[in-house]
Amino acid sequence: MSIIRSNHVFKGHKALLGNRYVTYGEVELPVRYEEFPKSNNGFDWGVNSSGSQQLAFSILRQFSDSEFSKEYTMQFSNDIVAFLNSRDWVLSALEVQEWMKKNTSINENEPKEDKKIPTQLTLKPKNKKNKKNVVKTVCKELSITQKELARILEVPEGTISSWAVKNEIPRLGKKAIEFYILNAKNQQVVDSYKNFITLLNAS
Repeated sequence: MSIIRSNHVFKGHKALLGNRYVTYGEVELPVRYEEFPKSNNGFDWGVNSSGSQQLAFSILRQFSDSEFSKEYTMQFSNDIVAFLNSRDWVLSALEVQEWMKKNTSINENEPKEDKKIPTQLTLKPKNKKNKKNVVKTVCKELSITQKELARILEVPEGTISSWAVKNEIPRLGKKAIEFYILNAKNQQVVDSYKNFITLLNAS
């Protein structure tokens, strides 16, 4: 089986409210649902989940055919994707190819490449106990308390506490927070304009 040689890297980013983005060579990595419909919610990483398997398949598919990628998806997901940093990460094509060399027999007959390939992956296992709480992170980013967040969203404090325990904010909650952030930014612009007018009138 022929492997595409490349110096490109895979990059993953998880936004504050949970949106996930993955690129390869600065181009969005295809999810490939038509070949491997495993996840209903796109890519994921840092955990063992259907989203992690979807990402594992799409990464392997960049260097191999569909049959091979399906066969090794679970192993690659457990070995690599489950340990990617929860927020931002970078994984080189050479690291993926090195894993494929060590765990499969795909390139026994391929000529050796002049370029030095790392002897081991440089990924560090993720301590899942230290996974950040999304509610606490949102409150920290906005410099507010959970009580103030409940007031802003006009929901009971118990609802916010429940989100914190589950470490998950529902879709409508995320939309409301996004609207609040946008509104706050717009208000800052208005306040700055008013202050500017006040200074002009006072001069």
